[in-house]
Amino acid sequence: MDKNTQIDDLAKKLAGFLPPSLKNLQDDIEKNMRGGLESGLRKMNVVTREEFDIQTAVLLRTREKLEALEKIVAELETKK
Repeated sequence: MDKNTQIDDLAKKLAGFLPPSLKNLQDDIEKNMRGGLESGLRKMNVVTREEFDIQTAVLLRTREKLEALEKIVAELETKK
């Protein structure tokens, strides 16, 4: 499920909580809610789970390389 579909679903659910007297405005309210949700998420600078997982893997590889280099430096220092 992509981000837009999730936002659409959330906007529809929120609009479903409207009182019956406002049901005739439901389409307009859904559009406004969708726009507000999208705007709010953009301001929060949210990343996708896929992007988060990629960055986590990059960080793990970087830590492994750093540990290997620290070990090499420690060995070189003991040889002096």
